[in-house]
Amino acid sequence: MEFAISGVVISPILLASVGFFVGILGGFFGVGGGFLAGPMMFLSGVPMNFVVGTDLAHMTGKSIVAARRHRTLGNVDIKLGILMVAGTIPGVEIGAQIIEALKKSGSVDLFVGIAYVTILLMISLFTARESMKSLRMNQSDVINAKDVMKFDTATKFLQKINLPPMVPLPRSGIKQISLWLILGVGFITGILAGILGVGGGFLRFPMMIYLLGIPTHVAVGTDLFEIMFSAGFGTLTHALKGNVDIMMALIMHTGAALGAQIGAILTRFFSGPHIRLYFSILPLIGSILVIYQLLNGVPSH
Repeated sequence: MEFAISGVVISPILLASVGFFVGILGGFFGVGGGFLAGPMMFLSGVPMNFVVGTDLAHMTGKSIVAARRHRTLGNVDIKLGILMVAGTIPGVEIGAQIIEALKKSGSVDLFVGIAYVTILLMISLFTARESMKSLRMNQSDVINAKDVMKFDTATKFLQKINLPPMVPLPRSGIKQISLWLILGVGFITGILAGILGVGGGFLRFPMMIYLLGIPTHVAVGTDLFEIMFSAGFGTLTHALKGNVDIMMALIMHTGAALGAQIGAILTRFFSGPHIRLYFSILPLIGSILVIYQLLNGVPSH
């Protein structure tokens, strides 16, 4: 099938299958899935600027479906999500402007590819190391087991920072934490969302856990709630810049909507350390896909 806006020919079945796959992963890990869907689209010949905008469009709809399911499971801290949106949206716009500058210089593919690989490998290695240590501390497989974390030094330090205004997060079990820490996490991940065409969840998910101290299951649901807004804003700003193929996004969403609900339900059967361990595999896969494409040459746009 030919997509007139982006000027590429791709099987709609392939796009729907990619959407379904990343939908399951997104619902389970609380991420938009862009770090996998993006490389898959890139490998299929979609220009990187359209990968960025179209992927944001498809994950907006998918995140709405998954966040709604997680809210029924009690895994969404709406207050935290709204505060993070306030920091994320300015970051998304900055990231989108960076993409525009790179398009003019002709180095967008190489820059984004290297950024993907570097960040994803760091996240994968750290999360795998921490989750395995946590599992050795807590051998129970039941979902009600204590969500222990071996690496909690940074969390305790940051939660002690008394930089007003301080806000309580009762749904996440936090008595008080500086508003600036929440906004900072949102801003950093927002920049990455705008540059890499992702909801920022693959970075925000571990940052919420290891820096803010949010329980894993609540981090999953809240991240999806936040992605609804950050990805939605990213879609709008990239659409205005001509980087969104809406037909491609709609086809991907048909599979993603079903997959997202399945993934959300599956979180009920896994403990926090297990979810984090399985999550560590995803950034590694995404980085491998991008490395393969860079080694075999990036397409000219």
